[in-house]
Amino acid sequence: MEALRRAANVTKDIIDEVITKKLDVKSLSSASNRTICLADFGCAVGPNTFTSLQSLDIVKKKYLSQFPNEPMPEFQVFFNDQPSNDFNTLFRSLPPDREYFAAGVPGSFHGRVFPKSSLHVVQSNYALHWLSKIPESLVDKNSPAWNKGKIHYAGASDEVLKAYGERWAEDLNNFLNARAEEIVPGGMVIVIMPSIPDGMPYSELANGLLYSSFESTLLDMSKRVCQ
Repeated sequence: MEALRRAANVTKDIIDEVITKKLDVKSLSSASNRTICLADFGCAVGPNTFTSLQSLDIVKKKYLSQFPNEPMPEFQVFFNDQPSNDFNTLFRSLPPDREYFAAGVPGSFHGRVFPKSSLHVVQSNYALHWLSKIPESLVDKNSPAWNKGKIHYAGASDEVLKAYGERWAEDLNNFLNARAEEIVPGGMVIVIMPSIPDGMPYSELANGLLYSSFESTLLDMSKRVCQ
């Protein structure tokens, strides 16, 4: 947990610096009837969303520092995730005295979910590694990329890694193209996502070991059921 807190603090400092240097909050608020709209893509129900709300605080702080004698614009925060997401739990966790309007927007972030030029700050935290769908070649027994029923790619062949990589690259391209349509000129897109050093096998990482353990457990359970 301590490592996660340190990582969160580093991320917050980077976002703070980028927003402070790059975001023109005055032009954004004047261009939208004094309402600044933020969107959290892949909000889930808890900690990831609170990281996005830290960005809202940074935007407010910058506005106050630049225009101390002007009224603060209103803020609208949209929370996006799949329709199956537990939005009720999410909204119950939001502070009742929040100084922004909140709304849930269900839908896949791999495509358009907002009107053109309607968002000022877009953020996605630890969500873009989720794929839009399983690469078809992974479940095709006649394909060199057949993953033999595995639930992950730890220790998999190069063909499997390539199939996952191509699917992710297309998903990321779709995400960015959709956000390019939805964000206003001068807006900002913030993406936080896990990564690994080049050349390091996924099977040697903690997540790889964890998923290997899950796989072993699920296979054992399925064998017991079939007996």
